[in-house]
Amino acid sequence: MSEPSRMEDVSFASGGETCAAWHFPGSGEELTGEGGRPCVVMAHGFGATRDSGLQPFAERFAAAGLDVVLFDYRHFGTSTGEPRQLISVARQHADYHAAIAFARELDGVDPERIVVWGTSYAGGHAIVIAAEDQRLAAAISQIPAADGLAALLNVARYEGPLHLLRATLDGIRDGVRGVAGREPLRIPIVGPPGTIAAMSSEDAEPGMRAISGPSWRNEFCARELLEVGLNRPVRNARDVRCPLLIQIADRDSVAPVKSAQRAAWQAPGWAEVRHYPIGHFDIYLGEWFERSIADQLHFLRRHLQPATGSRVERPTAS
Repeated sequence: MSEPSRMEDVSFASGGETCAAWHFPGSGEELTGEGGRPCVVMAHGFGATRDSGLQPFAERFAAAGLDVVLFDYRHFGTSTGEPRQLISVARQHADYHAAIAFARELDGVDPERIVVWGTSYAGGHAIVIAAEDQRLAAAISQIPAADGLAALLNVARYEGPLHLLRATLDGIRDGVRGVAGREPLRIPIVGPPGTIAAMSSEDAEPGMRAISGPSWRNEFCARELLEVGLNRPVRNARDVRCPLLIQIADRDSVAPVKSAQRAAWQAPGWAEVRHYPIGHFDIYLGEWFERSIADQLHFLRRHLQPATGSRVERPTAS
């Protein structure tokens, strides 16, 4: 058996706050080139923290010779930022860009072979970041929430429109509190079917609790519910110019499958898709974790080999 990967506590600045992170130095020389090793920049999904099911992915990447920066967004985990548990798509995108800039400066890392990795809500972020930073070498979007509007319509189908209305009213109340500088109205991230929560499908609460780490809190500022429908990474997919792996859970009750498929179709010839006959949270554990990480490593080994000649030309928009 290989020895466990080393893990270092690091941090970087983003938006006037400090994002806490783990750095896993890569081991072995398989992917090391003249510029150094590739590096995967990772973060979690909706309200989740880096200690909730992502360390095994990071350790596998490091064992394969890639450095990893696994971070918590502002307002979450051990990162700074008030109010706590505030989800902001714009701030999370900015945190990704700051993490990528930090990774490019790490000793031994090849700044031209950075990979953006995201899962669930951050699976959508990974598509957006890959579209915005066309210097990236590759992107992995695991079980992505690729279209927030489609996700809201999905909630309305299985919980009913009145449920969605109640959640929207909570979002408005919290938005008013934010403007007034009052304590936020926080609601659960996951809950049983029929309850007001960001995810209330049958598998949501047991699935999240199965991977949750000590810094995870089952609550978030309700104002994010007003933004979900505007978060539509599928519209950015056409601007991705690096190899993109999209992994889809065919029985996903949280992130609509058709939206992820549409994102892959929109990407200009660089998207690869893998399907798994599972629910949203199954990919983090057991057999399906093993299949997911194996597909990711196969993808990265093909696209991150050290350059031996001229750089591959990226496709241009038609």
